[in-house]
Amino acid sequence: MTPLGTSSFTQCGILERLNTGEVVIGDGGFVFALEKRGYVKAGPWTPEASVTHPEAVRQLHREFLRAGSNVMQTFTFYASDDKLENRGNDLRLTGQQINEAACDLAREVASEGDALVAGGVSQTPSYLSCKSEDEVKAVFKKQMDVFVKKNVDFLIAEYFEHVEEAEWAVHVLKMSGKPVATSLCIGPDGDLNGVSPGDCAVRLVKAGARIVGVNCHFDPMTCVKTVKLMKEGVERAGLKAHYMVQPLAYHTPDCNRQGFIDLPEFPFALEPRVVTRWDVHKYAREAYDAGIRYIGGCCGFEPYHIRAVAEELAPERGFLPAASEKHGMWGSGLDMHTKPWVRARSRREYWEQLQPASGRPTCPSMSKPEGWGVTKGHADLIQHKEATSKQEMQHLLEMQKKAKANA
Repeated sequence: MTPLGTSSFTQCGILERLNTGEVVIGDGGFVFALEKRGYVKAGPWTPEASVTHPEAVRQLHREFLRAGSNVMQTFTFYASDDKLENRGNDLRLTGQQINEAACDLAREVASEGDALVAGGVSQTPSYLSCKSEDEVKAVFKKQMDVFVKKNVDFLIAEYFEHVEEAEWAVHVLKMSGKPVATSLCIGPDGDLNGVSPGDCAVRLVKAGARIVGVNCHFDPMTCVKTVKLMKEGVERAGLKAHYMVQPLAYHTPDCNRQGFIDLPEFPFALEPRVVTRWDVHKYAREAYDAGIRYIGGCCGFEPYHIRAVAEELAPERGFLPAASEKHGMWGSGLDMHTKPWVRARSRREYWEQLQPASGRPTCPSMSKPEGWGVTKGHADLIQHKEATSKQEMQHLLEMQKKAKANA
């Protein structure tokens, strides 16, 4: 095994890396991490921090790089003008300002190690509001133009609940001439219109995506299961693609098709569901064994989770991340602890077999998702710039009461 942090990937593009069968490790969740740190507003989840607090975004990039990430994804989630105007962005920053700043930060940190820069776009309020295909594509093109100007290494269209909108994004992004990766925020039941994971993947590959998979909304093992179904569909259709997975860092066995945003704990009480680093070791191995080679994380994934991915796959990659220097594999540093019973825990078998307690005597093992059952085309999803009115809030509370009664 080569020294800590050393890689043979330098100067290779995303497809060159994946074509060799080597592992590419993504980064983790930015909006959740930076919201917890006080730099992102929950609700809009827009990334003004790339402009207003670049030091916070830069530091998080660096922590993921040190943990083993090979991709610095620009902090451009929801950085489209239509989203920025939707009940947020008090500073009136433009999408171009945010996207350009995010690209510069990602490139700065990527150049400090062996990492590529990926420009990212996500689902839009325009699509949910039933705007035309041309109008939605225009939103993606404005972001793509910045990514081309900043010469990112490849593009990611992520967090799409409807495969149709993801296809539109791919149609636009592939015009850049750069490789396009696409990930949907779906589970084994498919997108919100009931299109199966296999059929979704086939449509995305035919649209021009070279890498397909899922991100967000579901826990690691559910996401791996979903990508397996996508892979089966692509192979059944006689097509070829690479596969990616970037799940939540939360256990979500009780989620329905909509994922974790239907859970009553979303977004401020999810901590009891956080996966341990040992859960992530299992996830990384499961993903690798499934033939997935782009493995990372989304909301809730902190640098230590990404480090667990890198450590689990160190035998295949041939090196450990720099962040393992102080950490040690499988808690080996605990053999220097003051207390003998803690020293006895410095072994893999202990942590692999542990069933962590929640520490909450009255905590239920699972929740009942509210399941409002609304998606594109429903009146409640028509987006608007104005703050939620008292009348609208009263309607929402009535809908919430009804949903809970039917859960």
